[in-house]
Amino acid sequence: MTAPPTLGAAGLSSTDAARLQQRYGPNELPAPRPPSITRRVLAQLRDPLIVVLLGAMVLTAVLRDFSDLAVILLVVVLNTTVGVVQEIRADRAVAALRRMAAPSARVRRDGVDVTIPAARLVPGDVVRIEAGDIVPADLAVLEAVRLSVDEAALTGESVPVARSAGDELFAGTVAAAGRAVGAVSRIGPASALGRIAALVAGQPRRPTPLQRRLAGLGRVLALAAVGLSGVVLAVGVARGQPVGEMLLAAVSLTVAAVPESLPAVVTLALALGAHRMARQAAIVRRLPAVETLGSVTVVATDKTGTLTEGVMAVERLLLPDGAAVALTGTGYEPAGRAEPAPGPAGRRLAEAMVLCNDAALAAPGPEQPTWRPVGDPMEAALLVAAARCGVSTDLRAAYPRVGEVPFDASLRRMTTVHRHPAGGHLVVCKGAADVLLGPAGPVRIDDAGRQRALDAAAALSRAGYRVLAVAAARPDEPPADPEQGLDLLGLAALADPVRTESADAVSAFHDAGIEVVLITGDHPATAAAVAERVGITTGPPATALGDDAASADPRTPVYARTGPEQKLTIIGRLQHEGEVVAMTGDGVNDAPALRRADIGVAMGRGGTEAARQAADLVLADDNLATVGRAVREGRRIYANIRRFLVYALSGGTAEVLIMLAGPWLGLAVPLLPAQILWINMTTHGLPGVALGGEPAEPGLMRRPPRRPGEAILGGLIGRIALTGALITAVALGAALWTRHTGGPWQAMLFTVLGLAQLGVALAVRSRGARTHNWGLDLAVALSLALQLGALWVPWLRDLLGTEPLNLWQLAAAAGFAAVPGLVMALIGPNGRTRPGRTSYTPAGAAASDGTGTTPEGGVR
Repeated sequence: MTAPPTLGAAGLSSTDAARLQQRYGPNELPAPRPPSITRRVLAQLRDPLIVVLLGAMVLTAVLRDFSDLAVILLVVVLNTTVGVVQEIRADRAVAALRRMAAPSARVRRDGVDVTIPAARLVPGDVVRIEAGDIVPADLAVLEAVRLSVDEAALTGESVPVARSAGDELFAGTVAAAGRAVGAVSRIGPASALGRIAALVAGQPRRPTPLQRRLAGLGRVLALAAVGLSGVVLAVGVARGQPVGEMLLAAVSLTVAAVPESLPAVVTLALALGAHRMARQAAIVRRLPAVETLGSVTVVATDKTGTLTEGVMAVERLLLPDGAAVALTGTGYEPAGRAEPAPGPAGRRLAEAMVLCNDAALAAPGPEQPTWRPVGDPMEAALLVAAARCGVSTDLRAAYPRVGEVPFDASLRRMTTVHRHPAGGHLVVCKGAADVLLGPAGPVRIDDAGRQRALDAAAALSRAGYRVLAVAAARPDEPPADPEQGLDLLGLAALADPVRTESADAVSAFHDAGIEVVLITGDHPATAAAVAERVGITTGPPATALGDDAASADPRTPVYARTGPEQKLTIIGRLQHEGEVVAMTGDGVNDAPALRRADIGVAMGRGGTEAARQAADLVLADDNLATVGRAVREGRRIYANIRRFLVYALSGGTAEVLIMLAGPWLGLAVPLLPAQILWINMTTHGLPGVALGGEPAEPGLMRRPPRRPGEAILGGLIGRIALTGALITAVALGAALWTRHTGGPWQAMLFTVLGLAQLGVALAVRSRGARTHNWGLDLAVALSLALQLGALWVPWLRDLLGTEPLNLWQLAAAAGFAAVPGLVMALIGPNGRTRPGRTSYTPAGAAASDGTGTTPEGGVR
């Protein structure tokens, strides 16, 4: 949508505005139609494990086995409900982008300034913008007075950008200083904010690694269950067994082969993990994201507000004699330190930074817990630096301003004239170092001194600083041209300070075999300097993409000058290379990439609502180190899910083998369907959930991430087969011995099978952890009581068809059942997802020689 070719200063008439509103529609982002509840439920029911359970439900319903039907139905309903609820929460991302638009706008209609809802803006409207306003639509600037715009939410630039007449302002950005009048050029979906909303809506949720692995496992188990059940049914009918009885046996075998508690256990493990993460300032919006963090191979991080504090700060002052003053502190809080303490020359520089300045600092209050800038953030940073040197804004009362040359984007400097309390006047000028110190600049200085100052400024710029020069003069009368004959007071080096914890966080990722990539909209030199400070890379500058991201090397560690579309391209190329990507960000410009990434991580305090709603994980403390803790939690949960699979599938394997081998050993019906379900409920229920709470093993974050394509049972098949065979052997052995002695062999088989699985639960727990999971001990104790209760409680015996065992038989059952757990404890748990390498080299990356560069000379 483009504005009409001619725009009157009086603005549109009400009639024209109504006509244009009808033509272009409201200035709102369109809300996509969400999937219906029915579609969401059907999507959840397509999970292979759920499909198998649905088939079992149909057969139990046909056989009128309502107790089994109720249990299976409960599992299906639980998992479907949780999945649907999480999807509905994730769909709030686009709605959050709509809320980013300004709710109202000052517009000129019929020659009069009025305030109207921003949704009623149309192309051609003349809008007034003042400091602090959110730009309500894309505008073509007609007039501008010292206008600077904070575009960080769209571009990632940490420094406000000066705009003048003829420039364009984008919807969703914020006027940091000055004022402007602009004509609406694009509204709604056609605006910059609208295009980003379209990108977010066009990024479907990718299945998480756990979802992909469980789907593969489910398909295998489904085929195995159906195949084995078919074999049992055919063999039984061929031997003359009743069809109804064999159908029930086939259903029992299906239930035994499928770990029906797996979806519930995984859901509860993820929910408990999400709760643990929330206590560590990581708020999970999608449960599968908890485990996805454990699969991450690449962390793609934003710069502003993630690696850095997201504020402007003066870190160094350089004086003409070469002396330097280092400044430290937090955000815009005036309190801080200056080392060494400034002398007279340093104090004169600080005083000049206060006087040639239009900003102010707002103290903390009920609605704002921290100090914040009022006006241009860069000027506010100069005030903070002066305060840390012992100079406050009270100085302005003693030096009243009597004249000024406002900042001009083309001249890149600002000059003010003040009445000096000792008589005469004081002229102060600040601006870009190359402008003030250039041959035609206002500073008078000898060639050697000029060159030293320019060299110092260039070195600071290469280090990622924004450098301002400050100069002053003491004329008796206000000069006709105040920007001449000034003396250099010094240089101020500004930067968005790196968070103190960022370097440690990056180091922790590297120790865990996770690559870190910086993607920012900022200047390449600034991006490279920040990357070097936090340890992402050293050496060559960042890659500036401009408009071309498609040809970018996916192994480049630092990308600069990126827009929302380019961030999407980079994330997509990394995923195409087989990486599992976590993307961190805080701005509107990050939202599409957050949605596209395998795991989107948004800043909770300093981030935009759009970023938070598009993300899977929100950091309440805006601390990258929290992502590392979340990765550790994800790895712990994945290890525990594998631990449960060893436990559950070992028991399931034993149950299947017993049902298949029992008849050939003279045990006609080894176990009744209700008995199998009871064993599964008591052994897989409470102990299975408790296994999800096992603590992390030592060294978990010094292992490489598992391969993205690695099967969830990778390296576990042999262990499952061995454990299942041991349980089968002791259970059948105990049953045959009991039958030989004239005892209740089926009750013995039932007891040994259940107790042996509980012993395995204790054997597969984590080793060497600093904490002990007492919950597993309690769960095993309760399950043991339930298993024994099935022998001694009359109504349970009637329900399950069991018989009581005497004390000698029970002691024998305990002896048989202890064997599998003791053997597995001696072998040791499978603590590693893959042995061997101690560092992770992503697909397509060259090996490092230990110096940080590849043999070809590129940066890792």
